[in-house]
Amino acid sequence: MAQATRKKPVAKTADSAVAPRIAAQSHFRTLRLGTPFQPRIDALAKTQDWYNWSGYRAPHSLRDEELEYFAIRSQAALFDISPMTKYRIEGPDAEAFLDRVTLRDVTKLKPGRVHYTAWCDDEGFVLDDGTLFRLSPTRFRLCSQERHLPWLLDSAIGFDVTVSEETEAVAGLALQGPTAFAVLRDAGFAGIEKLKVFDLADFQHDGATVTISRTGFTGDLGYELFVPADKALSLWDRLMAAGDLRGIRAIGYTALNRARLEAGLIVANGDFTTAEHAIRADRLRRPDEIGLGFMIDLEKGHFNGRRAILEARAKRKLRHVLVGLEIEGNIPAEHAIVYHKKHQEVGLVSAAMWSPMAKRNIAIASLERPYGDTVVEDLWVEIYAMRELQYQKLMKRAKVVARPFIKLDRRTANPPADF
Repeated sequence: MAQATRKKPVAKTADSAVAPRIAAQSHFRTLRLGTPFQPRIDALAKTQDWYNWSGYRAPHSLRDEELEYFAIRSQAALFDISPMTKYRIEGPDAEAFLDRVTLRDVTKLKPGRVHYTAWCDDEGFVLDDGTLFRLSPTRFRLCSQERHLPWLLDSAIGFDVTVSEETEAVAGLALQGPTAFAVLRDAGFAGIEKLKVFDLADFQHDGATVTISRTGFTGDLGYELFVPADKALSLWDRLMAAGDLRGIRAIGYTALNRARLEAGLIVANGDFTTAEHAIRADRLRRPDEIGLGFMIDLEKGHFNGRRAILEARAKRKLRHVLVGLEIEGNIPAEHAIVYHKKHQEVGLVSAAMWSPMAKRNIAIASLERPYGDTVVEDLWVEIYAMRELQYQKLMKRAKVVARPFIKLDRRTANPPADF
């Protein structure tokens, strides 16, 4: 009996050691996480063209990327933004904390409003950009491309504030396009017409609350909706049913990426390398070098990177400039090298396309100053076009142009038009 008693805990210990090992070894069975909308997206995914978005399985396209792009510009497009990193920041010092770590003046952001912002390390290099939603006087939601929880928690020391990640708990959808307003109205969201650009409000949905903001990443009339994860599928179904006669279509990232480029919007670790990801020192960028200098509010108190940013401006340490380019011809200059006078390498294209809306060949590029800043003449891009299994090198003229490449009045119309 004594031996049996002694052996019993030994056996349990062995079993308990095996169980976590088996669990650890089976991690490969779930290569990518699914979002709360995954059952609906999987049912529509004809191309099976997936990519990794922060550990989630997200579609490049669902059926036809061309039709998905034109859904944004002529109908209503539904895009799952659930993988976007979301932080809940609340407490008596939430405003002061966010004002300390981000570039813009958070005291000017009123409850029920959203603004686009960015945040830097102590050397003034951009860690990320994103949107800040002020849900109440003491409660905010910060959405970003990358994860920053350790940095946010370290920065919160001394503030009476709580920072928590809510990416998995909150599902998100972007509804973009000219009929987006009509879809929401027909879905029963009474009062949606009152939302102006960067406004947000709470609405009832399936016994819960959905937060809808008039925001987006397309430069078009659009909204973003945030709902508890367990109400995601009912929200999807509600929108799809209401949008049936308005041409609603679920889309993947390829179509969205084309629309954001036409709108002249940038992507972290696409158009610039964030400070935490940069390995080489010359890849780091300050806000002024990627077109975000307008965010810097020197009238407010101290914020992360303030001294370094001011020093860089005063001592002319800003070495790069991010510009919009218009390129001759119709072949996209994706990742093309930019030259001055055809021989001096001065920068690189990070995103490019032939724009169906602008009817021109457009690109976003990072150039070394003074090129693209004061020297804007005689710029060229080097494009390699595949023609019958052979690359042909093309040197095409480029000129610096203003962003956005297209500007749609319906994006800011109040009230929104009923298309």
